[in-house]
Amino acid sequence: MKTENEYLDKAFSAFPKKIIVVSPDFTVLTARGISIGNKNLDIVGKRCYEVFFGLTEPCKNCPTRQVLETGKPALRHGDYASRSSQDLPCLFSYPIFSGNEIEALAIMDYDLLDLDILEGRLHRTNEFLRNLILSSVDAVIASDMKGNIIVFNDAAAQITGYTVDETIGKIDIRTLYSRDGANEVMTRLRSDEYGGKGKLKSCQIEILNNNGESIPIKLHAAIVYEDEKEAATVGFFHDMREDIRIKKELENAQMQLLQSEKMASLGKLAAGVAHQLNNPLGGITLFTNLILEDYELEPDVRDDLNRILKDAQRCRDTVKELLEFSRQTHHLMQPQNINTALSRTLFLLQNQTLFHNIEITRNLSPTLPPANADIQQINHMFMNIILNAAQAMKGKGRLTVNTWLSQRENLSQSEKRVVVEISDTGPGIPDDILKNIFEPFFTTKEQGEGTGLGLSMVYGIVENHGGSVKAENLPERGVKFTIELPLADDKDGGDESGKQA
Repeated sequence: MKTENEYLDKAFSAFPKKIIVVSPDFTVLTARGISIGNKNLDIVGKRCYEVFFGLTEPCKNCPTRQVLETGKPALRHGDYASRSSQDLPCLFSYPIFSGNEIEALAIMDYDLLDLDILEGRLHRTNEFLRNLILSSVDAVIASDMKGNIIVFNDAAAQITGYTVDETIGKIDIRTLYSRDGANEVMTRLRSDEYGGKGKLKSCQIEILNNNGESIPIKLHAAIVYEDEKEAATVGFFHDMREDIRIKKELENAQMQLLQSEKMASLGKLAAGVAHQLNNPLGGITLFTNLILEDYELEPDVRDDLNRILKDAQRCRDTVKELLEFSRQTHHLMQPQNINTALSRTLFLLQNQTLFHNIEITRNLSPTLPPANADIQQINHMFMNIILNAAQAMKGKGRLTVNTWLSQRENLSQSEKRVVVEISDTGPGIPDDILKNIFEPFFTTKEQGEGTGLGLSMVYGIVENHGGSVKAENLPERGVKFTIELPLADDKDGGDESGKQA
């Protein structure tokens, strides 16, 4: 019965590939399948590089040299086509250990056709991965552990403003992060608390574009390991600007809906209270006038009664505002020239004492189309806003009134708006107060100076017209009110009040 070694020897001899075993100094210890034509070569005891390539030292791309350095199998890289037919294609080498020392090294060849196929598959796989990264809708950026960028796709270029050629191998990844963001990301990646060691899930940070502008980003990142050592980092960056804009619009829409519901509820309450107050106020006014007319009264008594009439009138004015606020008055909606309404309001106010030291600047569009509006309510709305601005400036400053037709693209006729902008140079409104100014009964004036119904009535009038109103602080100083009103339908026609004054 053949021994195990005999079978191994026969199997070794029958192996279809060329194979040799060399010592660490490249001396051939044994060989199989090495021949030129039909002649076997006797190469045992000779240096492999001398026999096959006529060299005085080992080949530069010899895989055996790499095995001696690393102690691990190695595959040769380089040009295979330049070898002659008798050359041993030294493509693969692996170590033979004796204890912890390399006793010998085995060198063998692969079928070049198979290798070409493998290389083709590898090339196609790399191309697929490259196209996958470049086609990603999110930015993909990878860097080595020194910070050199090695992957930078088109989405990353769109977000940052840098081109691919400007970044790969030329820009440090740390320059893309705001403040100390890069170190913060690496700290989290090396922690177990943010998705596991080497992983970072859904981290919101800011990066900088090529103009130094901060861009909010949602980041998913990972460390790439080779032999358990950190080799690179890769991050997937999702631009949050559009998400934040949509979220803000939804929040504003929700706030407007809540405001509308609050206005409707308080409007019903205000209407009931107003009607209940009108009757006793009418009695107070009537009987006070009768006393003044029918009796001879001392001057002090007459002064007191006149004070009662004056205070009753104040109450009636408040009731009128309540009725306006509750939208219980009759509305006559017709095409109106908004420039005319503004001009008439300013004409009535500009000669008042409060406006003597206020400069009024008008930029009214001469081609402004009419808006569908109740002219009395519109005049009342403009008067409230302009009076508030004058009071905020304490009678000294500049009031600017602008009008134009909204010019956003792709708007239908029904979506177009007449825009009115009224701004002042007053001290502005604190942010914590600004969000409440359209609420009923909210006022920053001293007790007895305001009812808190003025701006809530403005909000109600604009909403009743199908428009919108907002207030915002200006960067320099002052407040800007922006009112948008829908255009009048062509079929509504015009009227005399719609002509320019």
